[in-house]
Amino acid sequence: QVQLVESGGGTVQPGGSLRLSCAASGIIFNSYTMAWHRQAPGKERELVAAIDSAGNRTYYTDTVKGRFTISRDNAKNTVSLQMNSLKPEDTAEYYCRGRYAENEYWGQGTQVTVSS
Repeated sequence: QVQLVESGGGTVQPGGSLRLSCAASGIIFNSYTMAWHRQAPGKERELVAAIDSAGNRTYYTDTVKGRFTISRDNAKNTVSLQMNSLKPEDTAEYYCRGRYAENEYWGQGTQVTVSS
């Protein structure tokens, strides 16, 4: 059974930091491209950051460049998203996604709220 389990969400003040983690099981993790998506109320889900299977290449959407860092540990089957300088507009449900060929899996999401 494939599972992607996110953790690390919460409420933080503007300018603060959070670190999200996603633990994967049931897949050959080091074959999968991993990504973080987010969805704010009333908005479409968007890709935030992605990392290739070896951890050599990363992608960030423009709104988080310089503030967020995606990383992975293939020995521990985890992918993380370090979020710094958080803004109210970063408030959303954050989802972990893994993709390899035709296989795609999603986590259940973790809520991030940025508010004073």
